[in-house]
Amino acid sequence: MACFPCGVATVKHYFSMPPIIEVQDLTKEFRTFRRREGVWGALQNLFVRERITVRAVESVSFSIETGEMVGYIGANGAGKSTTVKMLTGILVPTGGRIVANGSVPYRDRRHYTRHIGVVFGQRTQLWWDIAVIESFKLLKEIYEVSDADYRRRLGVFSEILNLKGYLNTPVRKLSLGERMRCDIAASLLHNPPVLFLDEPTIGLDVVAKDRIREFLKEVNRMEHTTVLLTTHDLSDIEELCKRIIVIDRGKILFDGALREMKARRAKYNQVKFILKDRSQVAGLARITADGITCDRQDELTYLMRFDRERYSNADIIRNIVTTLEVSDILVEEEPIEDIVKRIYLSGEVG
Repeated sequence: MACFPCGVATVKHYFSMPPIIEVQDLTKEFRTFRRREGVWGALQNLFVRERITVRAVESVSFSIETGEMVGYIGANGAGKSTTVKMLTGILVPTGGRIVANGSVPYRDRRHYTRHIGVVFGQRTQLWWDIAVIESFKLLKEIYEVSDADYRRRLGVFSEILNLKGYLNTPVRKLSLGERMRCDIAASLLHNPPVLFLDEPTIGLDVVAKDRIREFLKEVNRMEHTTVLLTTHDLSDIEELCKRIIVIDRGKILFDGALREMKARRAKYNQVKFILKDRSQVAGLARITADGITCDRQDELTYLMRFDRERYSNADIIRNIVTTLEVSDILVEEEPIEDIVKRIYLSGEVG
């Protein structure tokens, strides 16, 4: 896999390039009808239908630069999968504009799909009854990958993702984690500049997730591949993405750096500490106050949450260690899941 050039001239040229994905006022509506309940309602539906319009995506705008890894997150029904399907050319927008890698996805679909990679966590692009390596060979021919590039990429992918043990295994006999690693490798065999990932680690164990994350980091570092990642596992976002877009009910609520979201939206920090022995439990009441809560995690482990605007980390730690005997203590930021949940509940943009 060739390394991305890093000379001064190349860097200047790179920063002068337009965004690789540009979305302006993107809207998608679906026409359906309201179903009435019961037998009488079913009979009415046969003759009189009340048609309704559902707006899945409403005036969404964003741009993504070449080489960015962006997390695109939202609750079920928020509109993220609909957005990805429009970005990949599967769906035609009702309104707005998309330009991705120089193409309008739904209009230039034949050309466009040859230059992107797509992985949907619940669907495979591999042939179910043939060996993985045979699927790779078919994709090589479909995308017209040269023999040299194919051997080089397959060698790198096999090593990083540990594919060698089951390249000759039929896809239907693979575990979910093994299949997902093969699917991600398949999506990158033709070295696309843009990769769309929809729930790529869903249902995977910790080891499989870690292999996929490290592989994506390496591909991004070496090939400067642009990645748009949708997932419900926010640890994927924290591991891979510096930027996050939050969508809810078809509208973007936040678009910015992950660290910016934490700085602006986090309400509390937390300290996890382990008591030296059970005799210290009686002293817990002396370290709680207004804006501070302390919850038991196990026999000797407690998690203290505190309002970050009223208390500093140093104040809380000093209070704990001067009041209690502890064997370990760890300061943590508010989990990203709690921050995102607060954004959903508030519905506030920005």
